[in-house]
Amino acid sequence: MSKRTLIASTVVGAFALGSSAVSADTLNDLHKEEAKIHVAAAKSQEKIDNLFQQSQELLVDYRAVVDETENLKVYNDYVATLVADQQRGIDSLQKQIDQIDETKRGIVPLLFRMIDSLEKFIEADVPIKMAERRARVERLRDVMGNSNVTVSERFRQVIEAYQIELDYGSKISAYQGNMTYNGTDITVDFFNLGRTALIALSLDQKNAWMWDTAERTWVELGSEYLESSIAAVRMARKQLPVNLVKLPIPAAE
Repeated sequence: MSKRTLIASTVVGAFALGSSAVSADTLNDLHKEEAKIHVAAAKSQEKIDNLFQQSQELLVDYRAVVDETENLKVYNDYVATLVADQQRGIDSLQKQIDQIDETKRGIVPLLFRMIDSLEKFIEADVPIKMAERRARVERLRDVMGNSNVTVSERFRQVIEAYQIELDYGSKISAYQGNMTYNGTDITVDFFNLGRTALIALSLDQKNAWMWDTAERTWVELGSEYLESSIAAVRMARKQLPVNLVKLPIPAAE
């Protein structure tokens, strides 16, 4: 082999060795970069997964908020209806309050007329418990002049007095009191069958009288009604069982 050929082979061999070394380093660098890329991709995928999970959670929260908003809207509409109804009640109450003075001005004269009418009725009625009834009318007049008594309380007491008068027409009772007969005051036992009959029996049970509404006076009863009058008084006091008795009941006109 010539000298020139030997030098060329040496150069070629050196170049080949150099090329092999460069290729190996390059491949190692490429592997390292590729590994870095895989790691970065894995991290990116993890971030993407986390963002997706967060987006799903936000979607669930959003849907919950939407549902709650709809429920609140329905509830708010319901509350608005209640508020409107309450406002109507307040307006009505305020209107009534504004009319209280006017109502008072109208009801007070009415109460006075009712008391006057009640007094006239009592004086024209069968004289059942007259002292008690007259005293009740006087108490009503005192109440009307008492500034500490409210209008509503005055009205209640007047209505109560009318109710008591109404009850006299349907109750049977016996009580002790005084009557005037021929100018003489006599203590007797009274018996009333509603307003249908009013009987007076002397305490010694020897005399009996009946109130004559037409003549507005007491009429003495015959002896045939004495036992019946005694029995009627005792039955009203629950001293005898209720039974039929013979009494002089005037016929209805």
